[in-house]
Formats: sequence, structure tokens, C-alpha cells
Amino acid sequence: MVTFLSIAVALFAGLMFTRVFKLMKLNFPDVTAFLIAGLLIGPYGLGRLGIRGLGFVTMEDVQAVGVVNTAALGFIAFAIGSEFRMSELKHNGRAATLIGIFQAVVASALVDVVLVVLHFVLGEEILPLTVAIVLGAIASATAPAATLMVVRQYKAHGPLTKLLLPIVALDDAVGLVIFSVSFGIARAMQGGNIDVISIAVNPVLEILASLLLGAALGVVLSLIEKLFFSNSNRLSMTISFVLMTIALSYLEIPVGPATVSFSSLLVCMMLGTVFCNMSEYSEDIMGRAERWTAPLNAAFFVLSGAALELSVFKNVSYVLIGVVYILVRSLGKYFGARFSSSAVGCDANVRKYLGITLLPQAGVALGMCNQAQALGAFDGTIIRNVTLFGVLIYELAGPLMTRNALQAAGEIAPVPEDKKDRKRFRPAS
Repeated sequence: MVTFLSIAVALFAGLMFTRVFKLMKLNFPDVTAFLIAGLLIGPYGLGRLGIRGLGFVTMEDVQAVGVVNTAALGFIAFAIGSEFRMSELKHNGRAATLIGIFQAVVASALVDVVLVVLHFVLGEEILPLTVAIVLGAIASATAPAATLMVVRQYKAHGPLTKLLLPIVALDDAVGLVIFSVSFGIARAMQGGNIDVISIAVNPVLEILASLLLGAALGVVLSLIEKLFFSNSNRLSMTISFVLMTIALSYLEIPVGPATVSFSSLLVCMMLGTVFCNMSEYSEDIMGRAERWTAPLNAAFFVLSGAALELSVFKNVSYVLIGVVYILVRSLGKYFGARFSSSAVGCDANVRKYLGITLLPQAGVALGMCNQAQALGAFDGTIIRNVTLFGVLIYELAGPLMTRNALQAAGEIAPVPEDKKDRKRFRPAS
């Protein structure tokens, strides 16, 4: 009972906060309202009252409803994958690929360089070299969820938006490779041995296996949906396939000294990509799915807000490293996107605003920092706290900055709030 009550309270609080923001004339994206609502009902807010159900008393309580986050990320990845339509990729596929790779590498390299210098200033006992290397890799990751939600809420459309979503999707694959290599180097520095399998083989296998599994499931889904005559039933089948895809992504298959594992984000993205390119019903199904998953996504961001760790402010050194991390990563993302978009001939608005829309950071980065706990308690604690500090700032400020950038680029129509709300919640015909 407590679990269902907690989810209901999370969803209620998030939706009510969007109304509070409207009454207070705070023109923030709904994502920001959801995150702040999560902070309010989390362990650092109402949770301190110790009443389970009214709020989340501990971080364990938040993790207990983690299945909501897992499902939401799967559907978000599926929706982003549907943006990879061949008709669009013919126009911007090359640009999205080059920009996606370049901006991630630049952000990672810049954070690495600055944190390594800071390591020599602060000393090994405050910022170990292995921590600096791993944090640089985590800097490459961008959160697809917040970006997609802002694009959907404001119905953003234009060259910047069309380029942004494929880049955010590609960013996960690039970040996975960068992190695997950096994490392997950090472990080698600790143990004295370089594990080629962990550094080079496993990440490549994970990406290839994820793409193949997602493509195979996408083909099967497209064929099965032809057996149905109702789009409502096709939607139900699509939902079941996304959930099944999430479940299958937990598989790990040993192959000799290597391990074939899967990224749920990449598998679900590929499922959406193949489905939207093969199925004639995909456009209607995706429109219906967007309405069905709206409350799921709202609950996801409220729970993300509840999981934000405010205790990181207790340690001044973590705050210092976190501030440096945030500033340098932001510069790397912005200028990496600006230089690469200029190189491929993008228009002025894309060059000026693309980097700002790539700042949000959350789930993928947290997954990386959880894996980095294998470096040991001391190194793992620093990596986790700095990453959490970055996620806290980026999640609260990122959606607003993304909205402002899309608005400045002229890709958000100036629709009055009341009309926009009525249009957004218009019932399906």
C-alpha cells in the first residue's frame, strides 16, 4: 500500500506544482516543477516528518519505487529513437553524428585536463588522479529525458530541434565508450594491469549487442502489429514490447573472457528507430504513446527530484570540485557543439544555441558513477558526490536553459498558456 501511495503522492505533488508555478507567474518548464516537487516530498523535505507515504523518508524509499524510473527511461529512449526517421537522417544524419561525437569528446577531455591540474593543486588526498580521469568521462553524458520533455511540452520544431534529439541519443553511445576506456585506465592505475577486455572489447560488444537486439525486436514488433486492426491494440502491443525490451536488456552473456551486456537506453532507442521506419502505423502509435506515458514521465521527474542528494553541500572540497566540474563541462559542451556545428555548415541559431541544450545531465551519469564505486570507498565517494552535485544543478537549471535556448532560436511558438494547455491535454479522437 505504501508503495502505491508514494507514487500517487509523487504524481499529485508534481502536477500541483506546475499549477503553483503558473499562479506565481514563474515561467519554468514543467520538468523543473516536477523536480522541485520531488525535493519537497523527498528525504530532505516532508520525508523528515517520518511519515511514509506522505513523503520519502529515506533514499531507500525512493529506490523502492525505482521500477517507475526504469520504465520511464525505457519509454523516453523509445520516443527518442522514433526521431531517427530515414527521411530526416538523409538531411542531418552526418551533422548529428559528427557533432554528437565531437562535443562529447571535447567536454570529457576539457574536464579531464582541468581536474588533473586541480589534482596537483589540491593533492592526492583530496582529489585522486583516478577520480579526475573518471569524472572527465562522466562529463560526456547528457540526459535525454529532460531534453525530450521540454521539446514535447513546448512543441519545439525547427532545425535546432531536429538536430538536437539525434545528438542526445548518440551521446549515450559515445559516453559509454569514453567512460569504459577511462574507467579501465583508472582501474589499471590502481592495480597496475591494463585490462584490454574491459577497456576496449566489452564496451564495443555492449553497443553492438544493444543495437542488434533493439533492431531485431523492432522488426518483430512491426510485423506483429500488422495482425491487429485497432490502433488501441497496437498501442498495447507496443507498450508490452518496450517493457519486454527493458527486461531483456538486463541479460549478461559471458563469451570467453568477455561479457556481452546491454544498455537499456540504446536497446529501446533502436527499437523505436526500427519501428518508426518499418511500421506504417508508427506515427499514430507514437502520438497515442506520448499521451499514455505523460503521467509516467511526470512521476519519473518527481522521483528524480526526491533522489537528489543535498548532503553534498556539507563538504567544501566536494563543492569546489563540483563547481569546477560544472563550469568546465558546460564550456566543453557549448564550444564543442559550436565548433563542430560550424564545421558542418549549420545555421547561426544552431551554432549559437545547440551547446546550451546539451547541458542537462542525470540518469546516464548516475549509472556511470554507480559503476565507478568499484574503484573503492574513498574514490567512489568523491565521484558519487561530485556527480550528484552536478546532477542537482543541471537538473534544476538545465530544462529552463534548454527552453530559453529553443525559444531564442525561434523554435517555440508564442502560444498563450491557456490555449497551449488545452491543446496539450486534448482527448484522443
